[in-house]
Amino acid sequence: MASTEDLIALGSNTVFEASNNPQQAEILISATLHLMSHYSAEGGGLKLAAVIERHLQALSNAQGLAPVLRATCEQLSEQWAKVVARAIPHRQKRTWFGLAQMFH
Repeated sequence: MASTEDLIALGSNTVFEASNNPQQAEILISATLHLMSHYSAEGGGLKLAAVIERHLQALSNAQGLAPVLRATCEQLSEQWAKVVARAIPHRQKRTWFGLAQMFH
């Protein structure tokens, strides 16, 4: 059984090949499903969520996949992008009002 890190590395090599090669797309689907199960089992994480989102985005553009599968991957990619956005630490935004308060 491949480790999560092995699947991330495999996916990185396969993402760009998946768009024109159905066999590579199948490998990427398999790796993505495996990573999704690790995400659930391990309680998530920003890096893993970002890799899953990137894989789904690549699959949504893969020409060798059925249109319904591409559409599903596109929808899932959008949902995972939201997961990634929520996981990114928010920096405190400074406003002019906030800066003005610092000088008073």
